[in-house]
Amino acid sequence: MFRGKRGNVIKILWSTGDGLCLLSKRLERGRFVWPKADSGKIHLTQAQLSMLLEGINWKQPERTWPLMSVL
Repeated sequence: MFRGKRGNVIKILWSTGDGLCLLSKRLERGRFVWPKADSGKIHLTQAQLSMLLEGINWKQPERTWPLMSVL
């Protein structure tokens, strides 16, 4: 995975076994929240990757609705 200089473009190289695919996504608003890679590699869960690709801050996700207590 690679992120553009401004942080609004992400590119992913995907190996299909017989070649490579280049996937690219650009956000109209906002930026991708990029993880720090201390050792050169990072590991994301499927949920974290999904939020990253949607432009959601996967480090501190917040609910978009208030929690209601059930009696």
